[in-house]
Amino acid sequence: MNKMTKRAANKANEKKRKVQPSAARSGEAACNQSPVEKLAPLVREIANSDYGRLLADIKERVRAAQYEALHAVNKELVALYWDIGRMIVERQAGKAWGMSVVQKLALDLQAEFPGIAGFSAQNLWYMRQFFVEYHTEKRLQPLVGEISWAKHLVVMAKCKDSLEREFYIRMTRKFGWSKNVLIHQIENQSYEKTLLNQTNFDQALTPELRAQAKLAVKDEYTFDFLELGEEHAERELERALVARIEDFLRAMGGLFAFVGSQFRLEVDDKEYFIDLLLYHRRLKCLVAVELKVGEFEPEFVGKMQFYLAALDDRIREKDENASIGIILCKEKRRTIVEYALRDARKPIGVATYRIFKKLPKELEGQLPSPEQIAALLEKA
Repeated sequence: MNKMTKRAANKANEKKRKVQPSAARSGEAACNQSPVEKLAPLVREIANSDYGRLLADIKERVRAAQYEALHAVNKELVALYWDIGRMIVERQAGKAWGMSVVQKLALDLQAEFPGIAGFSAQNLWYMRQFFVEYHTEKRLQPLVGEISWAKHLVVMAKCKDSLEREFYIRMTRKFGWSKNVLIHQIENQSYEKTLLNQTNFDQALTPELRAQAKLAVKDEYTFDFLELGEEHAERELERALVARIEDFLRAMGGLFAFVGSQFRLEVDDKEYFIDLLLYHRRLKCLVAVELKVGEFEPEFVGKMQFYLAALDDRIREKDENASIGIILCKEKRRTIVEYALRDARKPIGVATYRIFKKLPKELEGQLPSPEQIAALLEKA
């Protein structure tokens, strides 16, 4: 072999030696890839497919199953407490069993079931009270498994009227109120304020939406989370509500979503702005909110009707229901509101707001009859 051939062979071997470690390193790198890195090509391939929808559907189904499992456990627990309360009442009938018997029962149950909470003497008395106060109420009995035991204790302690209890049980179930939100709603007198609301929904909405809409609009809202003086401008009120948007939506009663503030509408080259635009998820409709720091005036209804007509024509989606308006004033005279709404075609409610908690005394005797309240709650 001549010198030229040897040099060529040596260079070829040298290149081969350089390539082999590189290939080895590549193989090693491939082996050391994380599962996420290995799936990257697949993710890119299905990114434009309906995989995202599939994942979202599965997540929703898992969460639904979790909720159903939790609800089933809660329902069984409340049923257990109901039965214990019933057995205590039945055994006490005609016998001189006092507090000492319940105290001994609590100790024996705790000893028998050391890993199970809820068998304190106080809780056993609550179980007895639960059965005594609910077992004769035909409207309440079917609802006892709908909310947790802790929320039942709140309702029993703070509400003595059976229709009021039914209202808060149904609203807690419907809106998923936590214990703290439930307490807040009771302290804010949501029962009274909802039943006293002034709307034209009876003539402006279809029967299937009427009851739901009435329960969604209160007569008065309490914004006790705002740091505003007694005198304030509309823009100040709007900014304060938007700054505390979660508290505001909670005060509105649940199932509202925030769309925007100073929502712009353009009609025939003129601009109009809605103070606050919300969306009600159960009613599936836009809700326009106009803020007024003074007393209600009849002309407010005409302006709101214009806003609702424009929303329905230009903003509302095809599968959504007719938009609803809420005129939120600092003060109102009920007769003037009644006349102003009488011939209005668009669904509108007129409410007041306060930054402290109190139902005006003049309204305390104006709640609907028990029959009217029961009929409304049946559709909740």
